[in-house]
Formats: sequence, structure tokens, C-alpha cells
Amino acid sequence: MSRKIKLLWDFRGEDARKTAEHHTIHLKEFATLENLTFHEIDIQEKNPMLFSAFIIVDEADMKIYRDALKPHRGEVG
Repeated sequence: MSRKIKLLWDFRGEDARKTAEHHTIHLKEFATLENLTFHEIDIQEKNPMLFSAFIIVDEADMKIYRDALKPHRGEVG
């Protein structure tokens, strides 16, 4: 069974939530256009001025997403 990897993009400032929400649209578009699978796309709040957009993918697909989309960081989940 493949591990799941969470790729994250961090956004800071007053518009962080809106920017993170908008970024999830692009994550979904990329996965659809490239015919790639994913488990979840969403945002998470660290504090009112720091939000992250994330996508959870199988480890086997991680390099495709990482190389094309340049996430700020990743976590094994």
C-alpha cells in the first residue's frame, strides 16, 4: 500500500484565506488536465494570517505534482 503525501502551499496576510481557496481551484484543474488521481484538496488555517492550500496524493504520483507545481513543503501522512 502506497503512502500518502500532503503537498502544501503557504499564503500569508489579510487575503491568505482567499488566495489559498483560489489556489485549490488550480490544483483541481491540474489534476484533471493531467488525468492524475488525488485523495483530497482543501485549505487549512494555521492562524488568521496564515493559510495553506494542500493536496494529498499517493507517493507514486508525488514527483509529478512536486516537479510541476513546486509546493512550499510536504508531509508524509
